[in-house]
Amino acid sequence: MPEKKYAVVVTEPVAAQPVAAAQHGEAAFFDVDNTLMRGASLFHVARKMHQRGAFTIPQALGIAWKQFMFVVRGEKMDDVHAVRDTALGLAAGFTVEDIEVLGEEVYDEMIESRIWPGAKALAEQHLRVGRRVWLVTATPIEVATVISTRLGLTGALGTVGEILDGSYTGRLVGEILHGPAKAVAVQAMAKAEGLDLARCWAYSDSRNDIPLLSMVGHPVAINPDSGLRRHARDNNWPVYDFRAGRRAATLGLKAATVGGAIYGLWRGFSRFRGPTV
Repeated sequence: MPEKKYAVVVTEPVAAQPVAAAQHGEAAFFDVDNTLMRGASLFHVARKMHQRGAFTIPQALGIAWKQFMFVVRGEKMDDVHAVRDTALGLAAGFTVEDIEVLGEEVYDEMIESRIWPGAKALAEQHLRVGRRVWLVTATPIEVATVISTRLGLTGALGTVGEILDGSYTGRLVGEILHGPAKAVAVQAMAKAEGLDLARCWAYSDSRNDIPLLSMVGHPVAINPDSGLRRHARDNNWPVYDFRAGRRAATLGLKAATVGGAIYGLWRGFSRFRGPTV
């Protein structure tokens, strides 16, 4: 069986300098989508690629609908794999430099304003007391690295796209870093970095990350989906919900018609089409 590969990128923390000695053996691991930020980061990558003419309006609407359902109901493996396959196909032919620039633009224009202040504060508190803070996400490593660097975190583990002659091929190296794969990657990191997982923290919104949350001594549910909320309650895990007006928004979304939702998604994408010639 081929070895599973994930990218690990280390950055220099700058946003929250430690005020205490380094806590050797301790670290905190944060999921990204719906945990550190509102919505799915891949959706915003797709929006930026749409601006550059990488795909058609019908394809854009399909991706937008998956983002809508992601926000409403949380992660579903079929949706995650569908978005992954779409994104990989769209990235084929892009150069490494293209994707690096795109990642910076996506963060500045679309992700920064969607970072949950509460989740950011938790990460910064870990840094202040001397713990390393890692992102662990299915998000492409290029985007995860930008988020980690901009927030001054220690580094990121993310999904790796294959590169040949300086361009992306549209295939993965290893597999998507999602669900149980996150636990495998963190276990390997703990061994390499000398971490005691019983003294580590993990944060996620999704039931799919229960394997990761269960392997650390301090699991925390953030903006949890219904499955994770039940599991957290049954296991007495802390739960933080940073979604202002969550109940009102949920009721409103459930009341919306499918046609109205599609129209709203169309309008959202249309804002980024730019002037027609």
